[in-house]
Amino acid sequence: MKKFLLAALTAGAMVVSLAGCSGGAAGGGEGDGALVGVAMPTKSSERWIADGNSVKKQLEAEGFRVDLQYAEDDIPTQVSQIENMITKGAEALIVASIDGTTLTSVLQSAADNDIPVIAYDRLIRDTENVDYYASFDNYKVGVQQADSVLNGLGLVELDGSKKADAPKGPFNIELFGGSPDDNNATFFWDGAMDTLKPYLDDGTLVVKSGQTDFDQAATLRWDGETAQKRMENLLTANYSGGDKVNAVLSPYDGISRGIISALNDAGYSLGDEWPVISGQDAELDSVKAIDRGEQYATIFKDTRSLAAEAVKMTIAVLNDEEPEVNNTEDYDNGTKVVPSMLLDSQIVVKDNVQKTLVDSGYWTEDEIKG
Repeated sequence: MKKFLLAALTAGAMVVSLAGCSGGAAGGGEGDGALVGVAMPTKSSERWIADGNSVKKQLEAEGFRVDLQYAEDDIPTQVSQIENMITKGAEALIVASIDGTTLTSVLQSAADNDIPVIAYDRLIRDTENVDYYASFDNYKVGVQQADSVLNGLGLVELDGSKKADAPKGPFNIELFGGSPDDNNATFFWDGAMDTLKPYLDDGTLVVKSGQTDFDQAATLRWDGETAQKRMENLLTANYSGGDKVNAVLSPYDGISRGIISALNDAGYSLGDEWPVISGQDAELDSVKAIDRGEQYATIFKDTRSLAAEAVKMTIAVLNDEEPEVNNTEDYDNGTKVVPSMLLDSQIVVKDNVQKTLVDSGYWTEDEIKG
């Protein structure tokens, strides 16, 4: 498939057999200087910086050269960056797309140059020229977000099991979705709404705004300011008569921080009246907010583990081998079902920040308390 042969990683160690690599001298167990292009969506989100750094670090540790680019959520920029990676001679591409429907032409160019493509965390749609997908179990992430909200309201345990002494409610809840151009957003939404539905149906939860469709709740580009403005409008239109919102389903920490800003501006204060707010990505500012009691929970998706899967996939495809996957049914991109490796995620609340984030080395206690 390629001009060189890379052996797969086993037990954390790498052994490489070299077969006529066209660039650089024999690497003695390394990637031998082969170029891998890594396209990330933006630096405006802390998590994408962490992802990019993790992928680059781990690829370089295996002897690859890395062209890491951020497109700042501008689609033409990302297309141009990928085109340049192909021109520079990238042997493989790892792509976290801004809009998963906009890369068809540039990925055809990659296919024409025999360059494998790994979709990273966001599924690339409407093209056959994506080989594998590395992500988390995104439906489960949505379930966990809903469970964290229900837990904060005292209705369930963190694992989703019902509490015997659960309050009857009703609780006012408002719903936020992710970006409609990100395939993951609908998985998060479906997982969350399937989990919340019994409580909405029996009146334990009430959406006073009536905005229960994804199209109504979606937040383009996962933008916190957009979320803040929508939350301000929801509060003005539905909670000006003395009623309070008791919970907010938020699919991402940046959206959660926008919601918190809107609540502060509306006069909410920490304590019994403060709503339960979910999140995702365990961004440092939101972990600090959890420590302060402003955000109830986030979902921890370890970018180091995701980066490791993307690197293993890259090595396998360059070695003409099939990467390990655990899902070959659910991720239909409109043209093909993309073989996927889905990782597990964890609910983080104040009581388990130490265990999940500090003990794992993801954040330090000084960073969280600083």
